[in-house]
Amino acid sequence: MPPLSSLITKKTAPGLALLASFVAAIVAVNSPLNTYYSLLKFMPVVFQAGSFIIDKPFLMWINDGLMAIFFLLVGLEIKRELIEGHLSSPAKAALPAVAAAGGVLFPAFIYAFFNWGDDVTLRGWAIPTATDIAFAYGALTLLGKRVPDGLKVCLVAVAIIDDIIAVAIIAFFYTDEISLISISLALGGLALLVMMNRKGVTSLVPYICTGLFIWACVLKSGVHATIAGILLGLVIPLRAKNEDGKSPLRLLEAALHPFVGFFVVPLFCFVNAGISLEGISLETLSHPVTLGIMAGLFFGKQAGIMGFTRLGTALKICRLPEGINWQQYYGIALLAGVGFTMSMFIATLAFTDIKYFAYIRLGVISGSLLSAAAGVYMLVRYARKERRAKITTKPR
Repeated sequence: MPPLSSLITKKTAPGLALLASFVAAIVAVNSPLNTYYSLLKFMPVVFQAGSFIIDKPFLMWINDGLMAIFFLLVGLEIKRELIEGHLSSPAKAALPAVAAAGGVLFPAFIYAFFNWGDDVTLRGWAIPTATDIAFAYGALTLLGKRVPDGLKVCLVAVAIIDDIIAVAIIAFFYTDEISLISISLALGGLALLVMMNRKGVTSLVPYICTGLFIWACVLKSGVHATIAGILLGLVIPLRAKNEDGKSPLRLLEAALHPFVGFFVVPLFCFVNAGISLEGISLETLSHPVTLGIMAGLFFGKQAGIMGFTRLGTALKICRLPEGINWQQYYGIALLAGVGFTMSMFIATLAFTDIKYFAYIRLGVISGSLLSAAAGVYMLVRYARKERRAKITTKPR
């Protein structure tokens, strides 16, 4: 069984749940339910403990709070892959690292090309750089046995590196004014987590309690609160065993997968993906934000991944996995253009003016759907070609 088998087998059904939430959001916005949909998104939710207050609409609790749990799961997966999996050595990490670098740079340049000269819309340069693991992998698994496990592992490894870059982008480019007091408290909490890890603490309770403290501090610091999820994931013990002889990281990862896949990500999609079809015109489709995102996801991702990988293999920096050819790899490069959840999330950080949201959503949805359709078509076409070749060469 491949090292990523646990992650792989849990990505199909959540992809369908994500698709259902997307359809539900479109229906809600374009029906009489739109009033209730808007009320839900902007319903005020207040938490107060003494003088400490968090007063945000329901939408922001999802984007800042629940998505921190999503990034906690990402952090757990990153740590496991860095220690035991397909990123555990320079040789193993070379291909996804090279591919992800190209898959970030090219979409960013394409978006910047369409929006150059407009300082407001240029802030969205990172929107088409992200890959949605759940949706991309969900599209891939629809092909079943026609796709080898090595190809599935390759897609997930590229997407994980992509997530690492996305987290760095969020931290460095989408952070408001910093509160040094809050940052200091968060760093103190992180130091406590590291100390617990070094001392061999295997109970998840103190880690999660300290993680909540760090999240609250980061939320108040000006740095986006989802960074707390990544930090917590990286300090949960992997190789240490609890009193039942089990790894705390693997236990938490297994517990979070269904919650994130069937609740967190679909709910995020539902409140962020609603786009009104009313008034969509040629002007909407040709807006620089729409074109930049759509072209970045569809053209930029495949061009960057294929270009950088070709160069990397020519320079002997990396090589394709055994049993995978360039035609199959091109299908993976296309599927990496499914940005959906991650692209939507970065968009919520890049833009505050709601007048751009229709352009953003249209660009993300169209670019992601084009990438998914083209990737599936390419892989199906190759599988059929390979099957015909086997039938032709079969002895009679």
